[in-house]
Order: sequence, then C-alpha cells, then structure tokens
Amino acid sequence: MSVLPNCPECSSEFAYQDGALLICPECAHEWNQSEEAEDGSDDKKIVDANGKPLADGDTITVIKDLKVKGSSLVVKVGTKVKNIRLTDGDHDIDCKIDGIGAMKLKSEFVKKV
Repeated sequence: MSVLPNCPECSSEFAYQDGALLICPECAHEWNQSEEAEDGSDDKKIVDANGKPLADGDTITVIKDLKVKGSSLVVKVGTKVKNIRLTDGDHDIDCKIDGIGAMKLKSEFVKKV
C-alpha cells in the first residue's frame, strides 16, 4: 500500500485518492499529486525587466517614469533604489525612495544593478 501525503491545506493525514486527485475528507480540499511534485515549491521567482532574478537587499534602477498615485510626484527613469524587499501581490517590490518615501513597485519596471 502506498503512503499518501498529508493535506497541504489542513495537514490532515486522512487524505484519499480518487482517480488522479487526492481528496481531504476534513476540509474537502482536492489536489493533484503529480502537479505538486512538478512544481517543487510554491515560491515563484521574481525577475526584473531583463529576466534577472531579484532577491531581498538588491539594488535596482527604475526604467520608466512612474507617477505616484494620489500625488503629483514622479519617480524618474534612472532612480536607484537600495535594499529592496520582495513581497507577494501585484506590486512585488517594497522599498523606500529618497524624496518620496515608502513605495511598492512592479518588477517589470525595474532592472537589477
């Protein structure tokens, strides 16, 4: 008898197989074990406009003028931003820009220095 993995949602050990899917009877979560094995990890890589991977603490340069929502300020092309933090969501870079303050940026508008 094969050993089935615990449920990724609630960690229940009572998961059972139904065709290609694994099902948790406690939380009703369904998942495909083969897709989970292919993915390896849930971490998605965040890359800059040139395809280079970004990491926490990197220095980046803005490649497009970006209007700051709710104000008349603009982040100009060539602005260097030091010590970035990567986050989940639509805007995946959290940083502080001199003269503007704390901001969230999209990785598609920056390049790694």
